[in-house]
Amino acid sequence: MAKTGMGAPMTAADATVDRRERLRRLALETIDLNNDPYFMRNHLGGYECKLCLTLHDNEGNYLAHTQGKRHRMNLARRAAKEKAEQPALASSARKKVQPRKTVKIGRPGYQVTKSRDLATGQRTLHFTIHYPEIETGLQPRHRFMSAYEQRKEAPDKAYQYLLFAAEPYETIAFKIPNQEIDREPSRFATSWDEEKQIFTLQLSFRPRGSAPAGDPTAPSPSLPAK
Repeated sequence: MAKTGMGAPMTAADATVDRRERLRRLALETIDLNNDPYFMRNHLGGYECKLCLTLHDNEGNYLAHTQGKRHRMNLARRAAKEKAEQPALASSARKKVQPRKTVKIGRPGYQVTKSRDLATGQRTLHFTIHYPEIETGLQPRHRFMSAYEQRKEAPDKAYQYLLFAAEPYETIAFKIPNQEIDREPSRFATSWDEEKQIFTLQLSFRPRGSAPAGDPTAPSPSLPAK
């Protein structure tokens, strides 16, 4: 029985409420909700802790949560993770390769020869590209580009582009029929004559129905090699 003049004993629920209120007041002194990266108002009018993925009815409940064991443990884990990742990020930044900055000197000279194999009916194109000022130690590169990759002309699915690139020259592109290339060694070959600094490429189209008669001798405006 309680003594005269004293209140009723504090229940467990009362103790919990009292504790939350004390934590809320403490949090108000140390936390600015406007600058708290983990505090979020959701579309239902409630509040969320993005760190702990918890839901809260009001700001006071959230503030009390920030002083609890779970939130503090998650803050410690996040700090440890960021500290461990910091050296790796710094190393990655040091190893980042800077893009080449080369002053272009114009387009290279070229010749294109067209022929047809009388036995198979295959059409053949022979490209000869001159690179007299190519950078030392480099070898010209080539690639095929679909009409939908380039941004210089309206896409035409009947054609594709053959690109040649070598620093410090501009990349040149030839518009050729969008027909399957015969990759047999006797039908497709490249060669780089380092002494004469001439790059050659020969290709043949696999025979099929009528194909668009493209004129590859007139290069399209320079397209970026990707």
